[in-house]
Amino acid sequence: MPRLLKFLAYFLGVIGLIALATITTVDRSPIKEQDFYRETFDRLSSTPWEGSEGETWLAGWSKANVTPPKPVDLVGYAPRGPYEFVQDSSYVKAITLSNGKTRIAWLNYELLIVHPALAQAVENAVKEAGIPTNQIIFTATHTHSGMGGYMPGPLGELAFGGYDQKVVDLLAAKSVQALQTALASEDSVSMSFRKTKAENFVANRFVKDGPFDPFVRQVIFTKRDGKKAVFFTYAAHATCLSSKFMGLSGDYPKALTQKMEAREYELALYAAGTVGSHRPLSKGNTPEKVEEYATALDSVIWLRMTNFASNKIPRVLHSRLDLSLREPHLRISDNLRIRPWLFNYLLGETNAHLDITQVGRILFISSSGELSGVFYEEWEKLADQQGLKLMVTVFNGGYIGYITPDELYDEHFHEVREMNWYGPGNGAYFDQLIRQIITKAGK
Repeated sequence: MPRLLKFLAYFLGVIGLIALATITTVDRSPIKEQDFYRETFDRLSSTPWEGSEGETWLAGWSKANVTPPKPVDLVGYAPRGPYEFVQDSSYVKAITLSNGKTRIAWLNYELLIVHPALAQAVENAVKEAGIPTNQIIFTATHTHSGMGGYMPGPLGELAFGGYDQKVVDLLAAKSVQALQTALASEDSVSMSFRKTKAENFVANRFVKDGPFDPFVRQVIFTKRDGKKAVFFTYAAHATCLSSKFMGLSGDYPKALTQKMEAREYELALYAAGTVGSHRPLSKGNTPEKVEEYATALDSVIWLRMTNFASNKIPRVLHSRLDLSLREPHLRISDNLRIRPWLFNYLLGETNAHLDITQVGRILFISSSGELSGVFYEEWEKLADQQGLKLMVTVFNGGYIGYITPDELYDEHFHEVREMNWYGPGNGAYFDQLIRQIITKAGK
């Protein structure tokens, strides 16, 4: 018996030491009292927005197929292994926009996210190719049936398709190709903003009858020869297909953009909007039901328009705001979290920042946090007061988890427990940041 007691004491001691080394408590101190909070707002005030005003708008667009030559792991939901067939080829899409002095470019991927490692590889390839851009803005469709191979680190290897240098090299090379072709096709364009209410296709996925963002927002580019491209956002998660589906697919954004390209546009680029807390109201999870959902949503976009505005002033301003954050708060219970060193080991670089781009009177804000659309109504009201049209996207080459209303922090939802990575107060933090950006742009 004494030996058994000694063994138990030793065993419990080891468990206790492991717990002390890997687990700590949640920091609930007021966020406005934190140094990182003040640092970021000071940075926002002091960081200049660069750019210029030209004489006309110039735009070009292109896309390139990035479907791997051999199947790779699917990314989304839970680990599923390699895809078994190609339902949809995967593309990178590019739109370049210039006023003759300053050029910006959007790169869009039919992927779950744009991991910092992928963003860095693409930026290096673009620089090496000598492509003239003042700002590259990354976006993704957030399909949960897309390919992996671009997420390094233990968690990436375990749950997100790992890291395959051949996949990253393919994505980088095709990104350069798409940008070069877009640049070569640049011509003078007119630009307009449209907003369409599509409230029957999206809902708050956690709070029954809770608030949500119902709008499709479009920026349309029209060349002199009549050819058009559209950059548009919507808040419904690309999760129509079943988690058991084993095909490579872009989910509803793929089907929707194909229909828009068949009807009116030479290129339709869907960038995931404020998809946090938002689910699609699809009537099934088969490819056939995805088609039905996309067809119905396309009809609403085509036939119903809530708001329209032209965008004639060829002024481009751009900036990057690096974000200081609270210590990582990946929780394992209401008041316990894993220690920051373990979080950083598992997830690696997060590249937390906001990309800010003002194009005439349209303000683009691209976030590393997966923002909830429940914030959008108040942001848009503020933008309207400033005479601005607001386009918010996520997956900008950084990823820091979900940004949700703070009153939900202690609810047992996936988004606010496992995926709200930087602790209580982040909702108010991002809300105030984006409000100040809008106000600054209005001046």
